[in-house]
Amino acid sequence: MATEGIEAVFLTTHNWGKAAKFFQSLGYELDFSTDHNSGQLRNGDGPYVFIAEVPEEQEPQTQIVLKVPDADTFRPDPSVEVVTPFEDTHYGTQEMTVRDPDGRLWSLQAPAKN
Repeated sequence: MATEGIEAVFLTTHNWGKAAKFFQSLGYELDFSTDHNSGQLRNGDGPYVFIAEVPEEQEPQTQIVLKVPDADTFRPDPSVEVVTPFEDTHYGTQEMTVRDPDGRLWSLQAPAKN
């Protein structure tokens, strides 16, 4: 089984409010925000953007998340380096991390188990 394209873009920022307004000015709509300076935005049926505020001493990061329909049946090619196998997240999904040939880390996200 293969991935199904880009599920999301995860961003960290030093200012949640400014980052959310930036994406809203580009046509994204707020799906939800949390009480800890983070939230999710969407623009149509494309990948969602999740933004989380981090302390000033942390450099803002960008992470592209690939969609996997079912963690139980997904088997990456043996040439793919699995850094962490699928694990449950606190936000209701399962995530796996893999490393590409240039050393970049990629997140693969699947729905939570029923």
